Amino acid sequence: MRSTGRKINRGRKRLNLRLAALLAGGGLFLFLAAATGWLTYTALRDLPPWQPGNLQLDTPSTLCTADGVPFATLGTRNYLPVAREELTSTVKQAFIAAEDKRFYRHWGIDTIGILRAAWNNFLHGGIVQGGSTITQQLAKNAFLGPSRTLKRKVQEVFLAVQLERHYTKDEILTFYLNRVYFGEGAWGIGAAARTYFNKKVSDLTLGEAALLAGLVQVPSYYDPFRNPEAAIARRNTVLRQMLACKFITPEEYRRAGEEPLSLHRGATPQKEYLYPDFTDYIITTLESKYGQSYLLGGLKIYTTLDTRLQQIAEEEVRKRENFPASVRDANGLLQPQAAVVFLDPFSGAVRALVGGREHLVRRQFNRAVQARRQPGSALKPVVAYGPAVEFLGMTPQTAVRDEPVRFGSFVPRNYDGRYRGTITLQDALAYSVNVVAVKLLHEVGLKRAAAFTRKLGIEINPAQDGLSAALGGLHKGVTPLEMAAAYAAFANGGEYIEPTVIARIVQPDGTVIEEAVPVRYRAMRQETAEAVAAMLRAAVQYGTGTGARIGTLVAGKTGTTDEGKDLWFCGWVPKLVGVVWMGWDQPRPMPRAYGGKYCAQLWRKIVRQALGIKETPAPPVPESTVSETYGEESVPSVYGGTYGEGVAPENGGGIPVPGETPGFDEQLLPEQQPPADQPSPGEPPPEAPPDQQAPVNPLPEEPPPEAVPSP
Repeated sequence: MRSTGRKINRGRKRLNLRLAALLAGGGLFLFLAAATGWLTYTALRDLPPWQPGNLQLDTPSTLCTADGVPFATLGTRNYLPVAREELTSTVKQAFIAAEDKRFYRHWGIDTIGILRAAWNNFLHGGIVQGGSTITQQLAKNAFLGPSRTLKRKVQEVFLAVQLERHYTKDEILTFYLNRVYFGEGAWGIGAAARTYFNKKVSDLTLGEAALLAGLVQVPSYYDPFRNPEAAIARRNTVLRQMLACKFITPEEYRRAGEEPLSLHRGATPQKEYLYPDFTDYIITTLESKYGQSYLLGGLKIYTTLDTRLQQIAEEEVRKRENFPASVRDANGLLQPQAAVVFLDPFSGAVRALVGGREHLVRRQFNRAVQARRQPGSALKPVVAYGPAVEFLGMTPQTAVRDEPVRFGSFVPRNYDGRYRGTITLQDALAYSVNVVAVKLLHEVGLKRAAAFTRKLGIEINPAQDGLSAALGGLHKGVTPLEMAAAYAAFANGGEYIEPTVIARIVQPDGTVIEEAVPVRYRAMRQETAEAVAAMLRAAVQYGTGTGARIGTLVAGKTGTTDEGKDLWFCGWVPKLVGVVWMGWDQPRPMPRAYGGKYCAQLWRKIVRQALGIKETPAPPVPESTVSETYGEESVPSVYGGTYGEGVAPENGGGIPVPGETPGFDEQLLPEQQPPADQPSPGEPPPEAPPDQQAPVNPLPEEPPPEAVPSP
């Protein structure tokens, strides 16, 4: 009886489990069905109107300033439409093999292709293959914005089916080839054939057609002018796909694969555009998020640009008197080069960006965001002083010892090999004392310091960089934009805010498809940021940064690497952070060039004009003040308006009286040298023996090309 009862109980338990599983499965099914139904309903409800005119490439998108004023149009600079009859079978087959092998067999949606792509992505653990058909891509580019949402994907499916109902396959393929972007400003297959080969579409060879078909995936990477090896590899991949589809014979595959790149850049319409470095960076940013579709459909792209500040920065960067002796290198580029970045420390909005002294071609190398250089002493607040305050509880008035020290084989030296003895943390940073910076980093520990800098958007490698990171010796280097974002955290009270150049993107009907929500988080305690800010104000008032002084507004730090190969000034006024960098593209010495001279003075010129502050004659300066002095400015109570608003610190905001401790830039001008009996730390001199110099430029260098005087 007991056995029978146990069997009955087990049977009931199994039945209950089955019922529970059935109910759970049924509930899940109903939930998914309801969710799918709601998604489909909202997608159809908001489906864009059917406008066949959109299939033609026409309305360009517009870039607008922070105030909403248009300043550039995008999208139709280089467009040459092609008729269906001009598309040879070779061209059509190349694109079908590369983009949509079942194009002539599906009805707009390729279920088999989607399943195959999903399986391949699963096997590779990431997105390696897409499932969109040519028809879907056309629907996306012609009718939908660049946003990537599930709702938009459903709309894309419905529009693709509608396209298949209204047009033949060849018409759809022609629309697609006339709209797709091929890089180098070329829109459509006609412009691409002219841009890369200076040919008509009907004259393209098999190899040329395969190369253009391969470009569509990532035009910037497979650009044969910039990356010929990658372009050839991609072309050969397309040829293999054509062979697999039996569009070509093995012999045709072999001959086409052996074709050399016979590029011939055709004439393309070139237009000058305003604020080219800023505009180029916006385009690059949009491309990384949306591909090329943002250029179409009449979108309004609202940026963070302040045109007045941008114009001031561009004008000052063009002036030769703001630079060391300038020459043109073997490539015809003016050297040394420069980069300038200004941003709002409380929003991360980039207000001005200059990537070089001249803008010669579109999308040229943008040093403000692409050049990774050695930051020198400009990194000290980020890697040494900030962590010392954050983790060790130090303050600007903490006393430290400037004395000989050794860490294994690394012996940090001050500029002249002499030492001050006891010195405050504030004075050590103001005068850019190397030994103290290295000792602070050692006491904090490389791992903790690396974690601190990472929160400020700057990566250091403890194993590779070691304690020389305290002096800005990094294997990876930093960009001017990264340095501006890091200093912004000191200026705003300790928050890191990811820099942004796009405020929002709006469709022609007024629908906002993107609103900037920058990444932001607390990178340090507010007390840490305030302590570092006080030390950096001192650096400008009486230390290495006096060349940037504007009343008591400015806080900042200079940087000069070995032999003057990289010059920096990073600083801020209450609502504006700015970074200026100078150096040769291929690093080379610039004798007697210092960050405190060229970069600080250029920074000051730009900011002073932005604030609307005029120079007045300089008052007498006590002899005890050892620094290059400039005229004080007549600063109004609100400090000139937008960027200078704020109250000046009373009595200098705790800044010591200039002259209490003699200071100088990392490598002083002769007229700034202190008396011989006054120890004066700074950065290692060019003539210092190698074992006395910190490895501030560990990257391998190539010999610079022979320079020729500029005309």
